[in-house]
Amino acid sequence: MSERSPRPNPTATTFLQRIQAHAPNSAQLPLFVTASILLILTGVTVTVASLGFILLMPLILISSPIWFPVGTVVLVVLGGFFSACGFGVLSAAGLCWLYRYLRGMQPPGSDRVDYARSRIYDTANHVKDYAIEYGGYLQSKVKEAAPGA
Repeated sequence: MSERSPRPNPTATTFLQRIQAHAPNSAQLPLFVTASILLILTGVTVTVASLGFILLMPLILISSPIWFPVGTVVLVVLGGFFSACGFGVLSAAGLCWLYRYLRGMQPPGSDRVDYARSRIYDTANHVKDYAIEYGGYLQSKVKEAAPGA
């Protein structure tokens, strides 16, 4: 009788191969560690925020008549401050563009401004010519209607 060597179990090797195929390689290890740390920090943050909210809830309820007016004032003041800052930045950008335009540095959009200026000038000339042409016509009609005028 020949002694047969035991054959490996195919399901066991397949299972091990599947585990090794899904194991992280050295390039994925920093990503795995970073994701784990961020997940732990998220859990700690949610836990601390929940406990703080539970512990401070009586203080919040007792002082709630103060919070609404204070919150309204803070909201209005911050809105005004940010609006003023935004308008200041917008004004500075506009003045910078105007300075560059007047110096002939051709800032972005200056071609459109030049085109609009020429269209307005042409339209004003056409209106002036029309007024001169038909203004004289109307004046002659007034003299015909009232010769002594």
